[in-house]
Amino acid sequence: MRNVKGEHLEIARTLRKNMTPQERHLWYDFLKKISVPVKRQAMIDKYIVDFYIPSAKLVIELDGSQHFEEPGLEKDKERDRTLRIMGLQVVRYMNPDIDDNFSGVCKDILNRIGISSGEVEPER
Repeated sequence: MRNVKGEHLEIARTLRKNMTPQERHLWYDFLKKISVPVKRQAMIDKYIVDFYIPSAKLVIELDGSQHFEEPGLEKDKERDRTLRIMGLQVVRYMNPDIDDNFSGVCKDILNRIGISSGEVEPER
């Protein structure tokens, strides 16, 4: 019998070790420094989400080009629907948002979790 949860945990560990440049930037230059706990590559139900802020019930996803092709779009819709049914808010940013408007993304996240932007200064 397959241990699906164990397989997902191993995938999550691998994803944490091999973050995309945008995930790395958001994590090390911002999310890791905010005053609330943030989980990266967190397992929620059968999904591995990029970032999860439990206190705000906020899932943050960073989307590369694969998310804009038909199979990716359908998977994302189903995943988002499931997470929303669980009472979670899902917010998606495209990789170019991180590259070109990092401070705007950081401010949006802070607004969503109710933290004043003066409490943390994102690095460029």
